[in-house]
Amino acid sequence: MRTSLIVAVVCTLLATVPAMTAVAAPKTDRIKIHYDPPGEPEHKEVHDYLREHRVLERLQEFLSPFLLPRPLMIEVAECDGEADAFYGDDVITICYEYVIYLWNNKPEKTTPSGIAPSDAVTGPFVDTSLHEFAHAIFDMFELPVLGPEEDAADLVAAYIYLQLGPVEARRLIMGTAWAFMFEANKKGTPTMTEFADEHGTPAQRAYNVLCIAYGADSKLFDDIVSKGLLPMERAEYCDEEYEQIQDAYEDLISPHIDRDLAKKYSMETGWARQQRKRRIS
Repeated sequence: MRTSLIVAVVCTLLATVPAMTAVAAPKTDRIKIHYDPPGEPEHKEVHDYLREHRVLERLQEFLSPFLLPRPLMIEVAECDGEADAFYGDDVITICYEYVIYLWNNKPEKTTPSGIAPSDAVTGPFVDTSLHEFAHAIFDMFELPVLGPEEDAADLVAAYIYLQLGPVEARRLIMGTAWAFMFEANKKGTPTMTEFADEHGTPAQRAYNVLCIAYGADSKLFDDIVSKGLLPMERAEYCDEEYEQIQDAYEDLISPHIDRDLAKKYSMETGWARQQRKRRIS
């Protein structure tokens, strides 16, 4: 009688395994989006603009090839006055306050280095969104991260939009770097406490982004060295830094991407890799 009971229990448990596996199977199109209705009039203007231009819908579509093990929500919401973005519990939150911060601090006109006001908003917005998405996939895929996770998230974000093609990559990289440098100049000399932060200083983050871009395509980004935006001492080894990031991405993250679907969004075209090989040859 006891043996029959044990067998029955085991059979019942085994019968549930296929159902659990089906639920846990990684799938594309697991990105959910939400525009949280704001209470502040200024935030409502941002909310309406983002919805009208389908900003989250476009981000959702772009990230759809990732084979996530569970749903991920991306939302814009009010953050009690904090110009921030963060990830936690399978939710990426981008604050309305952060979008307003970018808009209020963009350059009034195109800079001498060719950065348009719109690039100074779009670049860091996309970069921040993908930075938080990197945290999400580190968590969901249980990926090993050697070194500070914030640095790794910065590099993954930049690597992803470097695959979009030269025009888009150029605008996003330069806009992102400009925003970091603006923040660095605004803050002035970092305090010792700021060096202890889990994030790098804004200037360090700017140089890291510029370096990976130069490492991907030194011809497209040649002017960032000639104009002194990236020191030659750092630029000399940026191709090696890019290759290191590329290898890690392809080993750890690419297996979690539907390649056929990704080609639709130029995520797996290898544009940057092709450019680097062409330069070497």
